[in-house]
Amino acid sequence: MPLLAPSPRALCRDLYCAAAAREQSAPSSVPACSTVGGARPLGLWRGGGRGARAGRGVRAEAAYFWDASVPVEMGEIDSMEKLDAALASSAEHNQPIIIDWMASWCRKCIYLKPKLEKIAGEFPGVRFYFVDVNKVPQAVVKRGNISKMPTIQLWKDGEWKEEVIGGHKAWLVMDEVREMIQKYK
Repeated sequence: MPLLAPSPRALCRDLYCAAAAREQSAPSSVPACSTVGGARPLGLWRGGGRGARAGRGVRAEAAYFWDASVPVEMGEIDSMEKLDAALASSAEHNQPIIIDWMASWCRKCIYLKPKLEKIAGEFPGVRFYFVDVNKVPQAVVKRGNISKMPTIQLWKDGEWKEEVIGGHKAWLVMDEVREMIQKYK
């Protein structure tokens, strides 16, 4: 009986690794499970006991979940010079950059930042930055043409291409950001 996982991130249903580990004492002889990155065990069902399930002979030993990416810390833009440098780097490498315009008082902004850091791990060629609009000169905010928070913008070749204003559900915002990146990557 396969173990059903509640997430599409289930990478491996390992039916034999745990049994082989119990039978053999040398860890190097245990067959490798096809997990990538940071796998963590979900849980175990040991079966046994009395009842309808006893004697069926098939049991799931462990399920592994894999986080699709390792969070990448976003760079901070706190001056016009840093914004110009980020845009110049984007144009030089022909890669898009994502700028998260946020405020320290904005709860949605604070909630979305770690989710954007997770997306940054999914797209290694794309640089992610954040700007706290209360800590930068007004000229920086005007350059981004920001009126609402959070605003997540994609810039490529030194020009603004697209934006997502994150006032709705976080998973929708993250999906829109992924689509935006794939469109210009």
